[in-house]
Amino acid sequence: MTRRFIAFILAFACGCLPAFAQSVTLDLVNEYPATSIPGEADWFFADAVAARLAGRVSVRPVAAAQSGLRSREQIDAVASGRVAMANTFGGAIGELDPVFAIASLPFLTPTVASAQRLYELAEARYVQAFASRNQKLLFVTPWPPSGLWTTRPVDSLAALRSLRLRTYDATGTTLFRRLASSAEIVSFADLEPRLVAGTIDAVLSSGDGGAGRRLWTRLPHFAAISYAIPLSFGTINLDVWNRLDAETRATLEAIGRETSARQWLAMTGRVEQNYATMRANGMTIATTVPPDVLAALQDAAIPAIDAWAAKAGEDDRAVLGRFRSEAPR
Repeated sequence: MTRRFIAFILAFACGCLPAFAQSVTLDLVNEYPATSIPGEADWFFADAVAARLAGRVSVRPVAAAQSGLRSREQIDAVASGRVAMANTFGGAIGELDPVFAIASLPFLTPTVASAQRLYELAEARYVQAFASRNQKLLFVTPWPPSGLWTTRPVDSLAALRSLRLRTYDATGTTLFRRLASSAEIVSFADLEPRLVAGTIDAVLSSGDGGAGRRLWTRLPHFAAISYAIPLSFGTINLDVWNRLDAETRATLEAIGRETSARQWLAMTGRVEQNYATMRANGMTIATTVPPDVLAALQDAAIPAIDAWAAKAGEDDRAVLGRFRSEAPR
């Protein structure tokens, strides 16, 4: 065994491999379609990298779970280096760390501005939580408000209670199990077979972009309950990150900030755009729901948020407390 090879093994073991000496291609995996709002973030990021880091780094988006990975699996895949980058839906990883689920807490952020403020308050915790899983947070994407996609209108408490619902996180499951016939977490990539089989007849989702095409063929009604504005997170494996030179890292950080800014701005008019597409494909959209239905949902949100707080750490509860103290009364 040569000295050079021994040195390489030792460097790999201690995580101190030298910086990449030539161009590197990084896969950026995503469970959601390329035309969804986080899918658009991936392409914006990749195009900016191509324009400013040509010959050093290229990013290759892999959308619609073509990697074979669901959001929950993406975190472990990036942590281990099986994939270099991922754009991961926060609700799906809330069981790993409660901070990932804070943006998905029900009826907490009625506007995009409030969702952005909650993100600003929680950002340091997000950075810490991802770093503890061997990855660096580069950008964030908000989703349009989550609503209910259903086979029949949600026009009464009886209709709400009859739903067999797909949720995207534990908090939503806790809430809807108090109200619906059944509620369970199902990855978006695994949803269609359940809709075909009829074991699920309602979905909690914004159905943004290409995601909507997976829903409107079987769920022709949408109730705009403004449940939450959840987030997806673009991250990179820290070992890969540390092998990039300082100038490249600084450029990627700048592109990440630009991507986040672009995604918050992209929310302007996004709901109206989605609604127009949904209506053009035969959907019926209820922009208001009966007061007793909304009241039941909001009442059920209180113990659901309490259950999240019981699992959360002091820092996360402080974020929530500060956010609520700033909210208009």
